[in-house]
Amino acid sequence: MTLEPGMNSKADKDKTTRPRWRRWFWDILLILAVIIGIQLWQTRNLPTGPAPALEGVLLDGTPVSLADYRGRPVLVHFWATWCPVCRTEEGSINAISRDYQVLSVATTSGEEQEVAAYLKKNGLDFPVIPDASGITGVAWGVRGVPSSFIIDADGRIRHAAVGYTTELGLRLRLWMAGF
Repeated sequence: MTLEPGMNSKADKDKTTRPRWRRWFWDILLILAVIIGIQLWQTRNLPTGPAPALEGVLLDGTPVSLADYRGRPVLVHFWATWCPVCRTEEGSINAISRDYQVLSVATTSGEEQEVAAYLKKNGLDFPVIPDASGITGVAWGVRGVPSSFIIDADGRIRHAAVGYTTELGLRLRLWMAGF
C-alpha cells in the first residue's frame, strides 16, 4: 500500500496525538501546581485552629461577637469598598448570607456612614462590622482583601482564602464545615 503525498499512516497519526494529550496533561498539572502554590503562599500567615476573637458593632448599632455565631458554620469575610475584586465577589457574599451565617468586616473603607451608603447603593444587606483603621484585619493576619475564613460550629478555622473565591466554592466549604 502506498500513500499519496500529504497522507499519513495510522501509526504516524497515533504518534502525533498521544504526545499531545500527554503534553496537555502535564501542562494542566503544572498550572494546578502553580495555582495551589500561590494559594498556599497567600494564606501562609493566616491563622489556623481556633478562630481569633472578633467583636464589633454592626452598622445598625448591634454589638456582635464571633462567639454569637457558634453552633453553625460561619463565613467571616474581610473586604473593602475600594477593592475591585471585592466588588466582583459582593453579590456572592450577599447571596450566601441568605442561606448561611456571614459576618463581614469592611476594612479601611471609611467611617460607618460611608460603608452604609456603599451597601445601600449596591443593594447589599449582609452584616458588616466597619473597621476604618484596619486593626481587626491585622489581628486576623489579613494582608489583602478579599480574605475569607470558614469557621465551623466549634469556632475552628476550617478554610482560609485570599482573593476571589466563587460562590459555589464558598458554599461547598460552608457545607463541608457543617460536618
